[in-house]
Amino acid sequence: MELGYGTTGLTDWARRVPGRVHRGGGRNLAPLPADVDHIVVAALPISGLTAWQGLFDHARLAAGHTVLVHGAAGAVGSIAVQLAREAGAYVIGTGRASDRDVVLGLGARAFVDTGDLGQVGEVDVVFDVIGGQVLERSAELVRPGGTQVTVAQPLDGQAVFFVVEPNRAQLAELAERVRTGRLTLRRPPRSPQPGGPPARRSSRWSRLSRSSAQPPGRRGAWDRWAPTRAAPG
Repeated sequence: MELGYGTTGLTDWARRVPGRVHRGGGRNLAPLPADVDHIVVAALPISGLTAWQGLFDHARLAAGHTVLVHGAAGAVGSIAVQLAREAGAYVIGTGRASDRDVVLGLGARAFVDTGDLGQVGEVDVVFDVIGGQVLERSAELVRPGGTQVTVAQPLDGQAVFFVVEPNRAQLAELAERVRTGRLTLRRPPRSPQPGGPPARRSSRWSRLSRSSAQPPGRRGAWDRWAPTRAAPG
């Protein structure tokens, strides 16, 4: 695979060389389909891999399982809903009441307001990105032999806490799903143009996007995850 603008990936957390892939970095990259919006697919290395690894590597989700996905309309949760549905699981999504139509449209079989988890019943898997009281209450919903996974915080043996890791094979699988329309990614809002009105900072997407006021040579968190150009040699 030739490195360049046709690739996407996630750098090792210990490597802080924004915007350039040096020798050995290609092991974390996957081909980027030419017909896929590069801005949209930039969500895959973080959000996509988090959803994939949480569901399949840590929770061992399988067909016939019931999975509760918190934050189901968000960047990670929306991908988790679609992956779980395609795997043959019964998906229950949570969020605010205004998220209902979006979550059901992604393929969830049911939607529950995050503040009303008592009506969920037992589930095989809980996929959490929120933490706090939501994580604690969700532990009571996991049936014996089930698993709760979270990227928010450890919970004294009641949840599997994990940090997403680079994985070229999984990233390629996700990119192929996007290319074939089996996986839909929510597009982040555009950053404001210079001289224009300030962007609203109300969503996780906008917090991750690059500010147009950033000094030259500085790169934000979103840029570290976007498709990057390889360094010669």
